[in-house]
Amino acid sequence: MEIKEITNKEVWEDFLLNFKEKTFLQSWEWGEFNKLLGNKIWRLGIFLDGKLLSVSLIIKVKARRGTFLFIPHGPHILNFSLKEEIFKTLLNELKKIGKKEKAHFIRIAPLFERNSNNINFFKNLGFKKSPMHASAYESTWKLDISLDEEDLLKNMRKTTRYLVRQSLKNSDIEIKKSENVKDVEIFQKIAEETAKSQKFVPFSFEFVKNEFEIFLKNNEALLFLGEYKKEVAAGALVIFWQNIAFYHQAALLPKYHKIPIAYRLQWEIIKEAKKRGCKIYDFWGYIDPEKNPKHPWAGPTFFKMGFGGFKKEYIKTQDFPLSLRYYLIFVFEFLRKIKRGL
Repeated sequence: MEIKEITNKEVWEDFLLNFKEKTFLQSWEWGEFNKLLGNKIWRLGIFLDGKLLSVSLIIKVKARRGTFLFIPHGPHILNFSLKEEIFKTLLNELKKIGKKEKAHFIRIAPLFERNSNNINFFKNLGFKKSPMHASAYESTWKLDISLDEEDLLKNMRKTTRYLVRQSLKNSDIEIKKSENVKDVEIFQKIAEETAKSQKFVPFSFEFVKNEFEIFLKNNEALLFLGEYKKEVAAGALVIFWQNIAFYHQAALLPKYHKIPIAYRLQWEIIKEAKKRGCKIYDFWGYIDPEKNPKHPWAGPTFFKMGFGGFKKEYIKTQDFPLSLRYYLIFVFEFLRKIKRGL
């Protein structure tokens, strides 16, 4: 097997069309976005007899706790019967890159089904279950939006369907779709208020602005702003990539929780996604609200589930240690996870 960097966007994106399980975190644009943030990236392809079998976007992450190489929602492997050989080839290359870049570990958040075979596969290669999910979800809630609007409404939870219909009758609620980068400032303001009330750290303005700009260039992003009596009360940054819509960034001012503006916002996103030819709506992140009622994502997940759909659970994020310092980082991240209630 031969491993080399892929420099052609068309080759990269065309290869990813072969996969059902994927997110924009392995897209060509996500690599460009990371370069804008100042992160070093590699787009590696593994070939056998000249045929491309696998791709991986690798990002060098420099954090205060340590440096690591990160593969978010990858790699993608065309022939799973060659999975072990492909992974060994990739791992050998990552070890070389890690040594050169002085990385303490490798972190992979793969979209592989959560089962004992896949868990043992990583364990046998020397990986350890990560204490953190590294900003790439390990499970999500998805909705098949290829159905017509009436069927989508019928499949919703009764309360959700009622609130969607009530929001459509409420003349004080208006949803605006924006391609104006300046509107990121409006979104960021309500995102910071949301984060303050729910006690989490929001993405920075630079992060959200760069993400929006990069995907907007290919008509793959829209900013949805929900107004109540002319005041912006809710917002969402949605990515449309390879016939999937991703609900990636969202915010809702706490004082408007009893107004069904969030339900109207979702309905408008779903309709826009259908108009763009998307078949799946990825609500981005899931935690079982019955098993984990105190988890910070429990409430938002319950809200998402009301629209109908299904859960997808993937193998937990995996770490491959490259130095002894990794074990100190592991303890630090584990304690931080407990403190955040995750």
